[in-house]
Amino acid sequence: MSLLEVKNLKKVYTTRLGGNKVQALDDVTFTVEQGEYVAIMGESGSGKTTLLNIMASLDKPTSGQVILSGKNLADIRQKELCAFRRDNLGFVFQDFNLLDTLSLKDNIFLPLVLAGCGYDTMESRLAPLARKLGIEELLEKYPYEVSGGQKQRTAVARALITSPQIVLADEPTGALDSKASDRLLGIFAQVNADGQTILMVTHSIQAASRAGRVLFIKDGCVFNQIYRGRLSDEEMYRKISDTLTVLQTENARRRDNGQKDSPVHMPADRKEAI
Repeated sequence: MSLLEVKNLKKVYTTRLGGNKVQALDDVTFTVEQGEYVAIMGESGSGKTTLLNIMASLDKPTSGQVILSGKNLADIRQKELCAFRRDNLGFVFQDFNLLDTLSLKDNIFLPLVLAGCGYDTMESRLAPLARKLGIEELLEKYPYEVSGGQKQRTAVARALITSPQIVLADEPTGALDSKASDRLLGIFAQVNADGQTILMVTHSIQAASRAGRVLFIKDGCVFNQIYRGRLSDEEMYRKISDTLTVLQTENARRRDNGQKDSPVHMPADRKEAI
């Protein structure tokens, strides 16, 4: 059984006065296996953030299901959702979401504090994570005293310290320079090699090229995916770039013809890496 199953997911937003409806997701279906590293790409407004929010149980679909380890998220009672997210999901955000009034150590400890863990347990979990992420010497500092890359590694530690079933990363390299981005992506690759499942939303071809699979979202639909197979990062980069070029060319053609954008159907030989 897959770790994460997304089945026929639809999301329709209605304006406040009910006059207009916007379909953000349209029959999205895919699965994520234990230990996979999946990137989701798409233009702004394509529906990828809505999809991430629903998988994070921060939003509810109009129809369809999200199932994590056999549990339908729709069956979780509202008062239990916070505990469910804390115990099963790790989050990494573009803007870090660290509290400036807490040290880096206390930011990392926060989900364990909320779960009622003892201090010895928290310390024993933090020590190996801090070594792996290279933040051992920074733990007593505050977020405003460290760089963006150091903040993001702290956020990764906070996401991993609960041993989540899946890490959901939303544009994790978006606020980082190229050096910090490369280091963070190396960390993601390492923790994924250790067995951690990662689902990452990104605009960055560089970031997506480090994943094992890339899903492309267009107008609320999954219109293509690329599997790494035996491809190198450079070969993945080229395939991702080619797919985005096809998408942009098709959209430009439709705009020139006065047509509304619609999902691009890729040629069979572009569907996945062999």
